[in-house]
Amino acid sequence: MIYLFSAVTVLRWLKPGVSIKTHLLSASLIWTVVGGGLIWVGVGWALPMAPLWLLALALSLGGLKSLYILDRIAEENSTRIHALPEKTFVGDVYSLRTWLLVAIMVVLGRLLRTSRLPREYLGLLYFIVGFGLLLSSRIVWRDWRRHRGHSGG
Repeated sequence: MIYLFSAVTVLRWLKPGVSIKTHLLSASLIWTVVGGGLIWVGVGWALPMAPLWLLALALSLGGLKSLYILDRIAEENSTRIHALPEKTFVGDVYSLRTWLLVAIMVVLGRLLRTSRLPREYLGLLYFIVGFGLLLSSRIVWRDWRRHRGHSGG
């Protein structure tokens, strides 16, 4: 953890600052790419074995996760980004708390992949999370489109 803190400190000192528009674009791309990647892997693992009704259930659960959990988080992040001054550190696209949550999710994903859980079930879980992220990315994409007309890079 100390290495992560040191790297962030060095990057802040180097100050690769970006505009609010770039922060919004980065957040949108991260949610979209990660969501799409999880869907891709999840479908690849689940499709050969899962019945169609189970895939439909996973799609519904991902949509519910988006609407009731992730949309609120995306709105909060977008609001936080809008409150940043221009040319803020590129890593400030997310708060430290969110970056820690991302790290925990990566570790949990790694642990799940090495577990004895069948890939079909793991694929459904990946699909649910991925679809939720992809669907909720629309919140930040919307804000990026609104902010597009403003100056900054």
